[in-house]
Amino acid sequence: MTATERTPAPAPAPAAAGRERANAFVGLSRVMLLGFLRDKGTLFFTLALPLMFLLLFGVLYKGGGSSHVKVAQIGQVKVLDDARAHAGDSLDALEITTGLSETDALAKVRKGELDGVVLEKPDGTLVLRFSQSDQVKSATVQGIVNSLVQGANQAASNAPQKFTLDASKVEDDSVKPIQYLTPGLLAYAVAMGAVYGASFTLVTWRKKRVLRRLRLAPISAGTIVGARVLVSVLVAMAQTALFLLVAQIDYFGLKLTGNWWLVLPLVVCATLAFMSIGLVTGSLAKTEESANGMNQLIILPMSFLGGAFIPLDFAPSWLQDVSRALPLRYLIVPAKSVLSQGGGLAEALPAMGILLGFTAVLCAVAWRFFNWDDA
Repeated sequence: MTATERTPAPAPAPAAAGRERANAFVGLSRVMLLGFLRDKGTLFFTLALPLMFLLLFGVLYKGGGSSHVKVAQIGQVKVLDDARAHAGDSLDALEITTGLSETDALAKVRKGELDGVVLEKPDGTLVLRFSQSDQVKSATVQGIVNSLVQGANQAASNAPQKFTLDASKVEDDSVKPIQYLTPGLLAYAVAMGAVYGASFTLVTWRKKRVLRRLRLAPISAGTIVGARVLVSVLVAMAQTALFLLVAQIDYFGLKLTGNWWLVLPLVVCATLAFMSIGLVTGSLAKTEESANGMNQLIILPMSFLGGAFIPLDFAPSWLQDVSRALPLRYLIVPAKSVLSQGGGLAEALPAMGILLGFTAVLCAVAWRFFNWDDA
């Protein structure tokens, strides 16, 4: 055997090799688990976000029976009068308004203030007019009135069918669901862009000491804020234009009303309100990960409670009251009105005032917690 030749090391015993593999497995598993627990973003989207959806939907639909709907009764309608006199369970979810003319009642249905109009013809036909803007409400009001008609016919078991139902929507056939989907999705996109834009800019600039340099530079704070506002508004205007252009493609069929342009000042006011939320989270958060978590915890519940994705008909009344304190609602509701329901300044101006008031309050909160650097 030469000097350069080496005796091969003896192969490890099977038991020792098994222990080494087990130790390596345990060690790698521990490192991966610690990495998962230290990654705030992954932890949030894996555990906190699904739990938040569970809690949110659990609260939204807790105790939710049939959806409460409001209809106007025009003149004498025997089926409704009899049902109201007997105060049966079939009227628990039906609120009946009387004293309106047919023209006024139909106008309220188109604006979403009423869910249906019911009148009775001399031949016993009940005419139901409803709006398709809310698919849940339209289906509910048809189901309730249809059950009342069937109940009235069954009560007269020895007589031929006395009542029939003629249900139709107030909108013409050219109106498509995109009319009512666009405002909610647009509001969600604007909120995401404005909140994240303001929040991430503030956190990133503070970490990289950009804010400290700007503070020492001959630039006023108003100039910095104004530039951020301008960028956010331009992005929101681009989002709005893109949404409206795509939605008007023949395949989708969005048709704008005469006052559709009022959605532009609405989006500007809403962008300021959403920016103020981003300024608060950006002032409180120390890292992009924590800012992302705060933003998600605000935007997602606000989107559901504001009606961006689903109607709140099944939600408890107190939760519907909570939704009135959220800025997203004051973009979705008036935007739907001016884009699809013929609304005008009467619907847009109050919402813009509320959004600007919300902006002032949140900006004051952000100013209280604002820091130029992490020190």
